[in-house]
Amino acid sequence: MEGDKLKLSTKGRYGLRALIDLAQYSKDAPVSIMSISARQDISERYLEQLMSMLKKAGLVRSVRGANGGYILAKDAKDISAGDVLRALEGSLEPVDCPGLEPEGVCRSADTCVTKYVWKRINESVSRAVDEIRLDQLVEESRRLNPEGEEPDRSECKN
Repeated sequence: MEGDKLKLSTKGRYGLRALIDLAQYSKDAPVSIMSISARQDISERYLEQLMSMLKKAGLVRSVRGANGGYILAKDAKDISAGDVLRALEGSLEPVDCPGLEPEGVCRSADTCVTKYVWKRINESVSRAVDEIRLDQLVEESRRLNPEGEEPDRSECKN
């Protein structure tokens, strides 16, 4: 498996981009799917699916009407990248080890020491994504794009 990487699906990657966009542009009014789609080069139909999942997770709210769209359901400082990724991807644990589960079915759980390696890897991934807050990502985006210009996403797979 040389060269294989742990990968998030487009749900996680695009959903995080969409939520950063939403946090950046929803200060004064709800943001439409169409405007996020145009800025992030993500199809409107796919964004609707992602926003539905994020709404179900309590991260965004929809606003109906002529000037409707989406807004954050919480302050950006209270939403972590981990919150967004888990809402869209489910578990972020790169290693699935039944020996780590209380009711896990693993014949070697009592004597297996590698489960401690898997546990540390899983905890490290969780800690890393939970420490990154949406407001930090918005600030980084503004720092990288001070003129408010959107990056060219034609070749971007993230």
